[in-house]
Amino acid sequence: MDYIFEITPFLLDGFKTTLWVFSITALFSIPLGIAVCLLRLSKIKIISLIIQTYILIMRGTPLLLQIIFIYFGLPIMGIVLNREVSVSIAFILNYAAYFGEIFRGGINSIDIGQFEAAKVLKLSKTTTYLGIILPQVFKIVLPSLGNELITLIKDTSLVYVLGLGDILRAAKTLSNKDATIIPLFIAGGIYLVFIWFVTILLKKVEMRFEYYK
Repeated sequence: MDYIFEITPFLLDGFKTTLWVFSITALFSIPLGIAVCLLRLSKIKIISLIIQTYILIMRGTPLLLQIIFIYFGLPIMGIVLNREVSVSIAFILNYAAYFGEIFRGGINSIDIGQFEAAKVLKLSKTTTYLGIILPQVFKIVLPSLGNELITLIKDTSLVYVLGLGDILRAAKTLSNKDATIIPLFIAGGIYLVFIWFVTILLKKVEMRFEYYK
């Protein structure tokens, strides 16, 4: 028991990195995902094609490879970024592509009659999407968004490739140093509690959208 109390602060220090990567990615990738979705649905073919290519690259290559490319590959082109910025960009761009497709599926599921009704009422596209369409879309896609956010929590461990000390790396370090798997079990417990917390939060958000049935 003393050993657990001794190593927990070290693991929680690593959890700060996990929480930071999760928060920064969720904060920026969801709004960017909405933008990706709308551009993907653009009637301007060149814009739609560019976004489709971006989505294909982000979804068709491993996130780990994208992190490596941004940090080690961009300097070849004269773009040098530190580890934190490289990780942030890779995660945000990757998850924005997934969120964009999720939102696109949500918009496509909305009855076209609602778009036509908005036109009859002479509502602007901004008002139509912000006031009518997107609230319903959020209600529809929340389960899928939740799944992606839970996956994101586990994907944060990929930051090890750039030497950032997340909770899993901290647990592995302690496990190797002390020749015990206890740190890994504790790290697993922290992951579980965090995912449970996010799940509860998502359920509360979903309840806020119960009006849109």
